[in-house]
Amino acid sequence: MKFRTGLMLGLALASSCSLACLQASAALAKTSAPLTNGAHAKPSAATANTDANNAETVRLLTLLGTVMDIVRSEYVEPVTNKTLILNALNGMVGDLDPHSAYMTSQQLHDMQDEISGQFGGLGLQVQMDAKHVRVVSPIDGTPAAKAGILPGDVILMVDGKSIADLSLDQAVRKMRGKPGSLITLTLLRPKTGKTFTVTLKREIIHVQIVRSALYGRIGYLRLTEFDDSAEHELRKAYHALEREVAHTPGKTLDGLILDLRSDPGGKLDQAIAVARDFIPQGEIVSTRGRHPENNQHWDATGTDLTHGLPIIVLTNSGSASASEIVAGALKDHHRALILGERTFGKGSVQTIIPISDQGALRLTTARYYTPSGQSIQGHGITPDVPVAESRDDDALYTFHESDLAHVLSNIGSSKEKAAPTPNLPAAARAVPHLPPENWPAFNPANPETDFQLQQALHLLDNLTNTPAPKGPIAPTLIDGKKPDLPPLPLAAGGLHKDTETGLQKKSTVQQPPPARPAAKAPAAHASQGTH
Repeated sequence: MKFRTGLMLGLALASSCSLACLQASAALAKTSAPLTNGAHAKPSAATANTDANNAETVRLLTLLGTVMDIVRSEYVEPVTNKTLILNALNGMVGDLDPHSAYMTSQQLHDMQDEISGQFGGLGLQVQMDAKHVRVVSPIDGTPAAKAGILPGDVILMVDGKSIADLSLDQAVRKMRGKPGSLITLTLLRPKTGKTFTVTLKREIIHVQIVRSALYGRIGYLRLTEFDDSAEHELRKAYHALEREVAHTPGKTLDGLILDLRSDPGGKLDQAIAVARDFIPQGEIVSTRGRHPENNQHWDATGTDLTHGLPIIVLTNSGSASASEIVAGALKDHHRALILGERTFGKGSVQTIIPISDQGALRLTTARYYTPSGQSIQGHGITPDVPVAESRDDDALYTFHESDLAHVLSNIGSSKEKAAPTPNLPAAARAVPHLPPENWPAFNPANPETDFQLQQALHLLDNLTNTPAPKGPIAPTLIDGKKPDLPPLPLAAGGLHKDTETGLQKKSTVQQPPPARPAAKAPAAHASQGTH
């Protein structure tokens, strides 16, 4: 074997380090080592530690060069230095935590396309989990969502070929392609243990950031992700709801539901801007990093878009990062009730650090904290009103940040179970935690089957003393248009649920054929790749 190249690389790196170390040591000796009886004092413990660390660095850099040369010389197939160095960079950064990574120039360009909200592909947000590509969430209205792919599904094969040995970036690239072209995915659904195959047509994905609806005098806003236009689109949608309700007998809104379920997050500045739309004063969020001088905090700006209307925020395990900033701020300021399930628990901030024309680092540089000083990292936001979306026990199939490998530790929060919210209204304490056994299967096309949403609607009606039907509440407008909803399926035996009283009544209406159910499962966490 020829070790010359590797040894030269290692020694070159070591020599530069050694020179710097010698210079640093010399400078330290001149400035901090006093003379005693004409001789230098013994080196300090700090100096000894520095010298030991420098020696270890030299040894490891030499090892890196040696291993690189052995692999390049003896691997079964030819491999370039570029490939080996990129592999080393990926491991160096990617193994720090689930959200840090080195990105090539192409990967940086792809990420910028994702943030812009328009890209070609299937409409899936995915994350590498224990060397498996797992679905975080399908984007509303995309080929993936229409095909029934659910959060938590594991992608096994693309066009009949396994992706088990591919990196996340390589897997995403295989799923992207020319708009209009077909792709076949083989997936595993952990909840059932069964595999299934779907064939999809790639599209240019246009992400609709905000969806809106009007339920009588209650406004509904769903924020799908925090991209560059999130706050602008949310504000525009809210004002549209105000104009729409002005044409009804009630004239004004009575309350607002902000739906952050399965919202994987996005940009920190947009999370702050959205929270400022509802919190008139006080801190929104703070970040604390390795260097205290870089710690930051952001305050409210004296505005409240709703002028004090009661708000309910819907969350689940797919509500991550920026979603948790908004939910945590609204909860800590008692500006909203959080209803649903515990959020994902991604309480870290990633900074994009460009490296000349050689790509960039996506590096975790800080943890963020809610106004009460609690870190969300690994813990998430606990709802004030816990409500499951189905009667199924999904605990084994629901992913949180704390389930990931080499996860960042939580600093600044108690590990004890969150205490119940004090002074919770009686109506909120009476909300059922589980749907009744005869609750219809969830159908994304029919909000009347969304148990969490229905409980939020009834709770707001109770809090505002607004007369409301005792059964499921249908929207009067969706995205500014009259909805064309499928019929609400009745449960077996013709029973339907009185969601306010908890009583069951015998229906005299003939039961229609059951609609094909579109099951809904909790999402996992903030995405690392979108396609």
